[in-house]
Parts: sequence; structure tokens; C-alpha cells
Amino acid sequence: MSTSAPPITLAKMRELFYSAVVCDALDGLGYPRQSPRVPLRPLTTQGVLIGRAKTTLWADMAHPDPRPYELELKAVDTCGPDDVLIAAAGGSMRSGLWGELLSTAARRSGCVGAIVDGAVRDVANMTAMGFAVWARGASPYDSKDRNRVIDIDVPVEIDGVRVAPGDLIVADIDGIVVVPQQVEAAVVRHAWDKVHAENKVRDAIAGGMTATAAFNKFGVL
Repeated sequence: MSTSAPPITLAKMRELFYSAVVCDALDGLGYPRQSPRVPLRPLTTQGVLIGRAKTTLWADMAHPDPRPYELELKAVDTCGPDDVLIAAAGGSMRSGLWGELLSTAARRSGCVGAIVDGAVRDVANMTAMGFAVWARGASPYDSKDRNRVIDIDVPVEIDGVRVAPGDLIVADIDGIVVVPQQVEAAVVRHAWDKVHAENKVRDAIAGGMTATAAFNKFGVL
């Protein structure tokens, strides 16, 4: 009687996963375009961020906002444990869409980080508090009357990559990867297996095996 493999939890993924190995798993399953190519970089951490997408859709403004911060505050207050706040703002650099106070509130709700397709502010303070933020850059401007959230918990896009609420997010210094929920189980298992296979290859090469011989034996590079 066979037994099923134990579940691979987010905690286990955080110990071993990184963006490249997840990209490789997606490639192998026919999903070659799951990492935005725009210059989104970690501004407050050098670690790996893994969690589930909590999406917000942003728009630029050129008039006074009648309900400032309304939906962005709602998004923060409705974050759950292990959420990653996604701010799809089309690369807008008009203001710092995310900062220290939102990070503090989001963390209280269980959020583990934010990915902002635009600018953020309070970078030094967010770094000091250890809140993981990826963005295109920084701006000192407040978002009031410059940018606003127009929808939350809806599918959004960053550089043509679709991000749906609940999708698995893996981000590090190499980039950001979005794993669609319909293939998550297979991707996670493939990535898990590849991490362990890569460890064998690394040990074999360190032990004197050539790269060619190691690839021929393990089929992993």
C-alpha cells in the first residue's frame, strides 16, 4: 500500500525555494512567462519572500480624491496570514504608493511583504522593521491625489503576467515568480524535487565529477 507524500507547506518552501527553481518547474509544465521582466527589485531585504497574492489595482489621478486611501486601507485591513500585497500600478512613479505605516498595518494583519509595480517611500524605516518590499524605485511623494486603489481582490497584471488573488508568489534578488493556482501542486512538487536533485549535483561536482558527467547522471543543471 503506497502512501502519499507529505504536504509541502509555505514554511518548508521558505527554507528551500528560490525564484529560479520555481521558474524551472513552471517551464517544465509549459508556463514559460510567469516572471515580470520589468525592473522590480527588493528594496528592504535580500531574503526570499513567499506567500499568497492579495491584489490591489491602482490608477493615476489628476483631481482631488473624494475618498482618499479608502480602498488601500480596506485591502490592508483584510490581509490574511502569509499574504503578499500586490500593487498593480502600471509602473507609476508619481508617488510612493506604499510606506512604513501601511507596512505596519499589513504586518499586523498577517501580511509578509509587498510587491509594488511603481514607487514606494519610507524605505529606511521599512528596512529597519524588516518588512519585505519589492518595487521599481522610491519617491517621497504621498499618494493622496496622485494615485489611488480602484479595486481589490481581483486579477491584475504586471508586465503581462496575470496575478490572481491567492496565487503563490516567490520573490528574491533574481526576480518575482507567479504560480497559478491550477498548477501550484505540480509546480511545488517539481521545484521540491529539483532542489534536492541540484544538491546531489553540487555535491557530485564538488567531489570531482565533471559538469557534463553530473548532468548526464542526474539530468539537472
